[in-house]
Amino acid sequence: MATSKEETAPPVKSKRKILIIGSLALALAGVGGGGYFFMKGKSAPAHEEVNAEAPIFFPLEPFTVNLQPGGRNRFLHVAVTLKMADAASQAQMTQYLPEVRSRVLSTLSNREAESLATPEDKTRLSGEIMQSLGQPFGPNTPQQKIASVMFTTFMLQ
Repeated sequence: MATSKEETAPPVKSKRKILIIGSLALALAGVGGGGYFFMKGKSAPAHEEVNAEAPIFFPLEPFTVNLQPGGRNRFLHVAVTLKMADAASQAQMTQYLPEVRSRVLSTLSNREAESLATPEDKTRLSGEIMQSLGQPFGPNTPQQKIASVMFTTFMLQ
């Protein structure tokens, strides 16, 4: 009988080895598969299209101007950001930046404080700035394409 117990013992150990090896293989496959899906999710899809219609914003340095006298000294501090229609207009604005700033300053300084009080007044001023900057900078330069003029700071005192 001693021989029969010895014969049955080794199969238990070999079953245990097979079970441990199988569990390890399954665990490694799970870790590998999880890593694959995790890394795949982080990479950008190859077929995704780049949005060619991304807005082009052109911020100008803030302006501070004295307003036309209306009984007392008042000033306007305003920061303007232009939304450009295309990159060529943005490049032209960069090239002619001193003239851009001069046109905006002229448009802003010809105001009375009372004419900037309501939202409609600010919308009108935005349109006037767009019209002023939309004019060509020279005889051989194309007209700038400005989609909108936005005030990022507007302080009237």
